[in-house]
Amino acid sequence: MNYRQLGKTEMKISELSFGTWAIGGSWGNTNDEQSLKALEYAMDKGVNFFDTADVYGDGHSEELLGKATKGKHDKIHIATKFCRAGDIHDPQTYSMEQVSNYAEASLKRLGREQIDLYQIHCPPMEILKDGSVFEVLDRLKEQGKIRSYGVSVETVEEGLLCLENPNVSSLQVIFNLFRQKPLEELLPKALEKNVGILARVPLASGLLTGKFKVDSQFESDDHRNFNRDGEAFNVGETFAGVEFSKGVELSDQLAWIADGRGNRTQAALKWILQQEAITSVIPGFRNVSQAEDNLKALDAKNFSPEEMVQLAKFYKEKVHPEIRGVY
Repeated sequence: MNYRQLGKTEMKISELSFGTWAIGGSWGNTNDEQSLKALEYAMDKGVNFFDTADVYGDGHSEELLGKATKGKHDKIHIATKFCRAGDIHDPQTYSMEQVSNYAEASLKRLGREQIDLYQIHCPPMEILKDGSVFEVLDRLKEQGKIRSYGVSVETVEEGLLCLENPNVSSLQVIFNLFRQKPLEELLPKALEKNVGILARVPLASGLLTGKFKVDSQFESDDHRNFNRDGEAFNVGETFAGVEFSKGVELSDQLAWIADGRGNRTQAALKWILQQEAITSVIPGFRNVSQAEDNLKALDAKNFSPEEMVQLAKFYKEKVHPEIRGVY
């Protein structure tokens, strides 16, 4: 495992880490026993960073992380997020009192005295422009409740605005072979300003694994069912904003990336790991097998410069026109 500096923080985190939305909920059935085994497996393999949020399973993923990392607080870093348990458009959701309450509740579930990285969870642009929430986070940092803070964003424009704040340590962005726009401006500027980048939705909600067919079905409580067209939240969070059947077709056109790299999952993660500005890629998982498969990306062969150009062209010509929503 290689470890990369997370922006302006004091943390060096595993270049392949894990997100815990899937083990909390909204991805179909979950199994806590399997989730805990997978967390243990990942840590045994050198993963020292996990991303979660207070709304993943209404706090359930935080509770699982609390159990899995008990006694390992000095070795395992946890990032969590806040604001989506309330009205994200209401300024009071970002008040000192409310954010303190969110933080205290997360700390209790995590069984910790300090949050390593506290992230605003995809707030609307008007909240970021107002900027008061950053003053609140500065106060929480002074109080010792959080070590550092960052922002999970939906759009490049939001990310660029966050980069203007000198105390933002990280950005979490949707970034994968189907969402390459951050490469143009956001990632270079983040690198320049020493802001860490966490790449989320790296497999486009599973599209890039190659395991789906156009008639694949998802459970009713899986966001790949109830948010397929952006009915519940930003459409980009599900299948990177690409209509499902079209996404399956485009993914199949990328089957060649698996040659010499195990499978499409490992190849798609490897492509992200090769981007200079990326601190860590954070795929999801639900069991040991999935965690193991993701970690094999570390040993996959690099894409050649020619292949990188080919993938950039594919995105520009085939994928970009199919992405829905503002990004």
